[in-house]
Amino acid sequence: MPATPSGAIDLGGTKIEARLFDAAMQTLELRRVPTPTGDFDSFLAALVGQIRWLEGRAGDPALPVALSVAGVVAPDTGLCTAANIPITGRPLGQALQAALGRALPLINDCMAFAYSEAHGGAGDDAGDDAGEGAGEGAVLGLVLGTGVGAGLVIGGRIPPRHAGLAVEIGHVGIPARALARHGLPLWRCGCGREGCFENYVSGTGLRRIAAWAGIEDADPARLAARIPRDPLAARVMAIWTDLAGEMLDTLQLLLDPQVIVLGGGLSNLPDLPARLQGALAALRLGQARAPLIRVARHGDSSGARGAALMARAGLADSGLRAAR
Repeated sequence: MPATPSGAIDLGGTKIEARLFDAAMQTLELRRVPTPTGDFDSFLAALVGQIRWLEGRAGDPALPVALSVAGVVAPDTGLCTAANIPITGRPLGQALQAALGRALPLINDCMAFAYSEAHGGAGDDAGDDAGEGAGEGAVLGLVLGTGVGAGLVIGGRIPPRHAGLAVEIGHVGIPARALARHGLPLWRCGCGREGCFENYVSGTGLRRIAAWAGIEDADPARLAARIPRDPLAARVMAIWTDLAGEMLDTLQLLLDPQVIVLGGGLSNLPDLPARLQGALAALRLGQARAPLIRVARHGDSSGARGAALMARAGLADSGLRAAR
């Protein structure tokens, strides 16, 4: 990989974050501006301003830059779908190319996170135990935050995605057996369907389970701190861990990753990898070999880092292409 600076935009519903990385992938510069959510033109102007800022700080109008986007970009049309950004139904890549005079890759944020952790992150050694060499195994990046999403890297690359989706595990239906074990109701998801994993296993889901059990306004960190002295808090966390184990079992059955790397706010909960490893061990099929579960090495900057790595490596190497 060429030793050259690169930039990334981390595009979310509250902020547009620009990061400039040096050749060793250390952050040189960082700037955040609020995400304009009222209309597409204001949003585009703010985004272009952040990209121009990166180019200016690097002194390079051709600086490799990629965008980590909390949403879906359709590969055939370039049209975007996002919950909290005013880009739904818009060809963001095409609009950026017209404004900048060059095409920039748009990458799902969970995919960018997984790519980062597969390259110099917590999943960097995937494949070593199979004698395949570092980076040759499958790394799944699982983001547990306000919502739930995941990205997949196989052999160091993001596999082609027919519809531009990441690993949308948050909107897979939770097994009825899991809800029945705990007497939980079937909750409606923001996507319009009922019983999605995201309703139960996200940070929002953990709060919802706590409220259902009788603990109001349960911040996840404070809830975890109460466990040693509060049996109800311990019960809530046990329910959440069991449901998260069901999600991990689903991911293993479908994708069979060697390493699962945790990101998002819930990844900071105490002893979470060990909790989830135990939950998966109780549920997994037969004697199937369990994946390793680790916390992200690069924390909150991992999505931007992954986008910058992919921009530097070039779209051919990443398995993606610039959106139209």
